[in-house]
Amino acid sequence: METILIVEDKESMSEMLKETLESEGYRVIIARDGIEGMKYLKESKIDLVLTDLKLPKKNGIDILKVSKEENQLIPVIVMTAFGSVELAVTAMKEGAFDFITKPFDTDHLLLLIKRALETQRLLTENILLKEEFASKFEFPRIVGKSNKIEDVAQMVQKVAPTKTTVLLLGESGTGKEIFARAIHNVSNRRNYPFVPINCAAIPRELLESELFGHEKGAFTGADSRKLGKFELADKGTIFLDEIGDMDLVLQSKVLRAIEDGEIERVGGVKGINVDVRIIAASNKDIERAVEEMLFREDLYYRLNVFPIKIPPLRERKEDIPLLVDYFINKYCLEIKTSLKTISKETLDILMSYHWKGNVRELENTIERAVILCDGEMITPEHVVLSQRAASESMVRSLHMEGTLGDTAKEALRIAETQHIVKALRDTKGNKSRAAELLQVSYKTLLTKIKEYGIEA
Repeated sequence: METILIVEDKESMSEMLKETLESEGYRVIIARDGIEGMKYLKESKIDLVLTDLKLPKKNGIDILKVSKEENQLIPVIVMTAFGSVELAVTAMKEGAFDFITKPFDTDHLLLLIKRALETQRLLTENILLKEEFASKFEFPRIVGKSNKIEDVAQMVQKVAPTKTTVLLLGESGTGKEIFARAIHNVSNRRNYPFVPINCAAIPRELLESELFGHEKGAFTGADSRKLGKFELADKGTIFLDEIGDMDLVLQSKVLRAIEDGEIERVGGVKGINVDVRIIAASNKDIERAVEEMLFREDLYYRLNVFPIKIPPLRERKEDIPLLVDYFINKYCLEIKTSLKTISKETLDILMSYHWKGNVRELENTIERAVILCDGEMITPEHVVLSQRAASESMVRSLHMEGTLGDTAKEALRIAETQHIVKALRDTKGNKSRAAELLQVSYKTLLTKIKEYGIEA
């Protein structure tokens, strides 16, 4: 629930505003003069300020300055009488989000507040993401040292300063949104919003409203005007993830936005100019979708100006150790636990795994392992992998060279290693009990553990 500070000396006006805003679900604090308003700004967490321009004991400009000193991101909306418009313009120059002239329509005020809070959220998100890239990803290296990932990083660097539309292609979980954010964060639009939207996650009948917004009364439930993602991304970047799942009719409207820089809200009667950089992504074969008439050819060529193929994790396995270290550090910090290491045996298991879910699956695996690990080292017992995928990975890891007997020995080694590791996991490292489970002598188990290099 957002907290709104109303600084208004007229009781009737402040109470009317309080009732209106509380009915919309906001928490409201009222200050009767400038000094009291400044006190609340310094002592309370305020998400938005609604202040009259003329106040006893300081004025709205003073409130604005203190607000910006406390938090640059707090939007301030200034209320002004008709004759004070020049002062309101001064407030805008000082950093006010907007001003509204009395008397005003409360629906218009509510729309202004929603837009201000949405802008605040996007700016906050953008700043946090830039900090994350600066401190952790160290772009342009991102996370990885393989030739394939370095090639992608170089392409990102080259295209980022332009306004060129980019199409990111790759399997699910390869990190397409991370690369989209990287393009935005090193572009000249980095100080404006990066607005992602997953076209596959939103029902078709709602996606148009999400993208382009709607006018009040456009359809049942449209109680007020809503700004769409294209408007919110104005001067910034919009990331259309999984665009291959978009409906053909909606594709034509996206095409218009690209070609003309103009959108139209659902229920609207006039075009709205927007200046956005478009980055699209898909894990589908869009060329085949074009051939099957499931995707507009003209839109495909508009999007495919600068295609970048993100390689799957199995094609850049040399990046796995770096990614593992990164995710261990990330989640140890997140859950506030001591920094953990990973055993060689565990890393070998991760290196041989197929990773159908790519980097996302690896991240989820490491997050679970960090939570499950009570000690200082992550071992195989902390790693939860799909048994079917693990079996497939085992087969892929076999060296298909030499004699059939050589291959059989390699398969036996892998199978026995996994069986021993499972037994040790089930017995919490008790070798005597593990030997009983495996129905071998204690001495045989110790020999196998040493021979296969299984760490305790």
